[in-house]
Amino acid sequence: MTDNPHPILVDLRAALGTGHVLTGTEAAPYTRDWTGQVHTHPLAVLRPANTSDVSKIMQLAHAHEVPVVPASGRTGLTKGTKADNQLLLSLDRLSTIREIRATGRIAIVEAGVILSQLHEAADRHDLIFPLTFGARGSAMMGGALSTNAGGSNVVRYGSTRGLCLGLEVVLADGRVLDLMSAVHKDNSGYNLRDLMIGAEGTLGIITAAVVRLMPKPRAYASAMLACPSVTAALDVLNTLQAETGGAVEAFEYMPASFIDAHLKRFPNARAPFEKRYDVNIFVELGALSSRDANPTPDGEIPARRHLEEVLANMLDSGALDDAVIAQNEAQRAEMWARREAAAELSRLHDPIVDNDIAVPVDRMEELLARIETRIRALDPGIKMLNVAHLGDGNLHFTAWPSTDDTDTHAAINRAVEEEAVTLGGSFSAEHGVGLSKLPAMARHKDKVALDVMRALKAALDPKNILNPGKVVPAADATQ
Repeated sequence: MTDNPHPILVDLRAALGTGHVLTGTEAAPYTRDWTGQVHTHPLAVLRPANTSDVSKIMQLAHAHEVPVVPASGRTGLTKGTKADNQLLLSLDRLSTIREIRATGRIAIVEAGVILSQLHEAADRHDLIFPLTFGARGSAMMGGALSTNAGGSNVVRYGSTRGLCLGLEVVLADGRVLDLMSAVHKDNSGYNLRDLMIGAEGTLGIITAAVVRLMPKPRAYASAMLACPSVTAALDVLNTLQAETGGAVEAFEYMPASFIDAHLKRFPNARAPFEKRYDVNIFVELGALSSRDANPTPDGEIPARRHLEEVLANMLDSGALDDAVIAQNEAQRAEMWARREAAAELSRLHDPIVDNDIAVPVDRMEELLARIETRIRALDPGIKMLNVAHLGDGNLHFTAWPSTDDTDTHAAINRAVEEEAVTLGGSFSAEHGVGLSKLPAMARHKDKVALDVMRALKAALDPKNILNPGKVVPAADATQ
């Protein structure tokens, strides 16, 4: 505690209790994100216990005109929780699953609920919350909603926005916006819920949500596929969707360089195939009906047998080069572990350049080729470790430059985003904008769209105290 604390800290301690207004060494655990890229120095870290506390914080922040930066699990990749000399509002104590209504297939959750905890709670009702990604053991619902997180199951279930029915949001002046509806159809004016999702705390602080739960698949059929090309892999996806009635849950692309890096990092891991292939795909089907899931008298899972038949026909026709089907849960887990090692693998070397982009699914192969040409011209010795949610066109570009020159790193990142935009894609797919992608917003976002965003920000946050300087670039931002 400083000798002359900011006046707002006195009021905050009175409102929250001294133990929940952290400064100095007490605040240290909250000042870094998992990548180590963000090391921030907040005025204080606040730990409200409920929505009423968040409302009190925002009333005080509004009166004192002190900026507030909300933070959840701090697993983001765009420096969205940078909060120097600002209040860092941690939502980790808002961690209650208020209700699960199994018949209605909804859960009412607070923003600090960890994703894996919701998975476990839904499982007890034979349901799933289908949003999943590598950081599910620490990522929180507030962060997932604020960034409209995606993950590996978007191809079947959609991103976070599509899984949310209602929200509770504290506005910049402390008013609580109650949008906690569980209805599937609501045409009563502007869709304020969707406006808040993906806004990264710049328009309001999400404190709770009504989210959709889905029936738990009764069985899974999982496989590693080797395809002649990325475009050929999309043909495989379309065939599998048609043959299974849309049962594909994950369709993940891993190039040979990714497989090589995985085997180097985990020498005891098995290669997916006996041969090395350029295009490797992890596919998983979720069987919902007893017809597809209940074992036959010989112990075979019908969905797995059907997948084997479809893949066998593709191998015979040349649509596939190779295929390995998981025969048990251990082999399925091995396939998932390979894909979910991406974040760990990417940080095996330093420096690293990474980006999160998306294109229409049928432009992915062209995107990869164009990126290869552009960045090889910038850095001939660069090594790439790309992976992609191929089913929804989302590429996680990761590369290890051969130079420490930061200007070259910036040029590589800019080339990647430019190629995505040229092909009708987005420079930001599922990680948000934060600080990292502000320059890209200024360069590529429709200028009228930016004007509308600035008008919305000014209307909802006239004092610019909600996560200021993030997501929307200033009107005079250079490109």
